[in-house]
Amino acid sequence: MARIGVFVCWCGENIGRTVDCPKVAAEAAEFPGVVHSVDYKYMCSDPGQGLVKEAIREKKLTGVVVAACSPRMHESTFRRACAEAGLNPFLCEMANIREHCSWVHEDRGEATAKAVQLVRVMVEKVKRNEALFPIKVPVTKRALVIGGGIAGIQAALDIANGGKKVVLVEKEPSIGGHMAQLSETFPTLDCSQCILTPRMVEAATHPNITLHTYAEVESVSGFIGNFDVKIRLKARSVDIKKCTGCGLCAQKCPQKKIPSEFDEGLGMRTAIYTPFAQAVPNKPVIDRAHCTKFLNGKCGICQKICPVGAVDYTQEDTFIEEKVGAIVVATGYRLYDFRNGEKDYGIEGYGEYGYGQYKDVIDGLQFERLASASGPTGGEILRPSDGKPPEKVVFIKCVGSRDCAKGLSYCSKICCMYIAKHAMLYKHKVHHGTAYVFYMDIRAGGKSYDEFVRRAIEEDGAVYIRGRVSRIYKRGGKLVVVGADTLLGGTGGGRVEIEADLVVLATAMRPQYGIEALAQKLSISYDEYGFLSEAHPKLRPVETNTAGIFLAGACQGAKDIPEAVGQASGAAAKVLGLFSGDELEREPIVAHVNQSQCVGCFYCEQVCPYHAIEREEKRDKAGNLIARVAKVNAGLCQGCGACVATCRSNSIDLDGFSAEQVFSQIGGLK
Repeated sequence: MARIGVFVCWCGENIGRTVDCPKVAAEAAEFPGVVHSVDYKYMCSDPGQGLVKEAIREKKLTGVVVAACSPRMHESTFRRACAEAGLNPFLCEMANIREHCSWVHEDRGEATAKAVQLVRVMVEKVKRNEALFPIKVPVTKRALVIGGGIAGIQAALDIANGGKKVVLVEKEPSIGGHMAQLSETFPTLDCSQCILTPRMVEAATHPNITLHTYAEVESVSGFIGNFDVKIRLKARSVDIKKCTGCGLCAQKCPQKKIPSEFDEGLGMRTAIYTPFAQAVPNKPVIDRAHCTKFLNGKCGICQKICPVGAVDYTQEDTFIEEKVGAIVVATGYRLYDFRNGEKDYGIEGYGEYGYGQYKDVIDGLQFERLASASGPTGGEILRPSDGKPPEKVVFIKCVGSRDCAKGLSYCSKICCMYIAKHAMLYKHKVHHGTAYVFYMDIRAGGKSYDEFVRRAIEEDGAVYIRGRVSRIYKRGGKLVVVGADTLLGGTGGGRVEIEADLVVLATAMRPQYGIEALAQKLSISYDEYGFLSEAHPKLRPVETNTAGIFLAGACQGAKDIPEAVGQASGAAAKVLGLFSGDELEREPIVAHVNQSQCVGCFYCEQVCPYHAIEREEKRDKAGNLIARVAKVNAGLCQGCGACVATCRSNSIDLDGFSAEQVFSQIGGLK
């Protein structure tokens, strides 16, 4: 006989302001099978959990229903409380009377009536719940980190320093990411390379880290603790085991006029090249799209002059397979494509700013390369058009960010800070120059960030203009920037016109190209902008809804370096926690097949997003094939229920959400 306890939470005012919680508890007490029903201000608090434990022991409850917030918030909290009181945790259910009720209703009477119904259906469900027990799976104590920027490097080092093996995969020829392109970092103006390069070398030489550069993840299968990963090692046309990194091949290469990706097109490189002087590994790669040998079969100079015979034109892509227990995604960011817009996202772009039309309209990363001592100008701020120092520079913020008409609605978070940094760097190098900054408002929320911006204005003399730029056009040898100063009054309406020598656009931070395809390989979700989605923004900020896969850095959202590094260490801590035992316990909410009823159509196999459906052959004692039926791999199954909905013979059920339970909930509605 069922003995159900109902516990109604006020959630402070979140629920109690709209729902009459004492009335819900009083009505629930009259439901068949309910022997105990109470309400409390904060049921998730220690005293609230104490009420649950005490009632389980004293009333000998066989099931518990907690009417509170989303089970994503506190289901594990109340299940743990039940377990501590001796009740199987899967005999506890939550009725969501916050998100599904109080937050979507204004009428108190209607909200209370709906809350009573939500509690009623969960009481009917829990009556038919069965004790379930966690599934134990073995754990491969080896991690995969995808992305070799600062976040990926930090995550890999933290996991490796925790004594676990790491496979670090980077798609470019060198690790380092965008941080390697920066001149200095805010708010301390530390040399970016001085901070980063020791970490790069440490990651490459760490005994627990296997580094694969110029490589991409081809496919991922398996489940938490037991992922199978196929990695494509792209052909470098250079044997890095033989190569000594002497650089002779690049010196002799006749193809010297190829725009450098590392210098954002402001400098040139050869067809065989090392991305930058501090690259790790410091070994070249051949750009086959521009190499004369691959274009028409001629040249071959680099192979002839290589003293160790490392150049190999016949090299092809190869594949390796790795078994890992956890995956950290740290694929970083790119800048908003304001020349062409973001057509995949239906965004128009900023043709009126003249990027691509005027050489002296550049983006923030290009300015970083001009300011960097390792950049194409040796650290001098020079105009790309004529190589002269600019007397006036206009910095324009929020190009692509916070602009629903032409760009994206979100804030890119770092633009206010790096524009202040750029204004400082410009004034430090062109002392007599003037820096103008067009801004919507200033968002400088980090430690010492506001002081940094004030320093750019008060000490370095940057002229901040609150307003937007409508147009940039050429007049003589100058760029005319037409905008508005919203703080100016008068009949002119605050119109501003500045003749600039150089214009720098602070463009939006965007997730990397191809992130959607990678997310689909990993079976993780992403938002409307392409950023990867965390499991919960507050309680599980580095986890995804696919167990065993974690996020670090700007692939999850716009971030600065300190935040990316902090999230990377958080992801590494989660991985090390996962690897702390030889076995992993996971929830037993999985599907199972009634094989005596299965007809072997395998529609379930086609719809399963986690590849958890396997085919099994049934044979008689003589070894003759009787039937082919479906079987669920409990380690892979995530309990989504797609197979249950698809099965034509009704042969599949989901533990914890059986057909009997669902129908009893429907029948319980009044």
